[in-house]
Amino acid sequence: MSIIQAVLSDLNTVKEISEGTISEIYPHYYPKGAVEFFLLHHSNSNICNDIKLRRVYLYFDTEQNAVGTITIKNNEICRFFVLPLYQRKGYGTEMLDYAEQVISNKFSNAVAAASLPAKNLYLKRGYKSIEYNIIPTAGNDFLCYDVMEKRL
Repeated sequence: MSIIQAVLSDLNTVKEISEGTISEIYPHYYPKGAVEFFLLHHSNSNICNDIKLRRVYLYFDTEQNAVGTITIKNNEICRFFVLPLYQRKGYGTEMLDYAEQVISNKFSNAVAAASLPAKNLYLKRGYKSIEYNIIPTAGNDFLCYDVMEKRL
């Protein structure tokens, strides 16, 4: 396994991992309007901006397949996705281990806006919910998520 900092030429890979995970997993947890919100939120311009700010990382398995991505903004874990084919194999755990280690170099806590599919993983790692949010989306749907925190 390897984790590398993404560069602009990795934009499509980060986008494919993000969109692929959202499109396949999120409809099981969220209504259509919320899924569309997630897809728009992880736009090319948002990803590109984070890559330029050196916040985005790609995770590769032992065969050099790009299987996940994670974005670290100060002490916040964002855009954390593992492609569905690679889920439940420990890759997400390894990515969070990496993110928490990077964050712990400058901060005493890590924060994440946890989607419903990721919430259980955060809970298992000792994160606590500190805030609950509801965002109205298209089609009179709602996006619900927890802001979670862990002391490092």
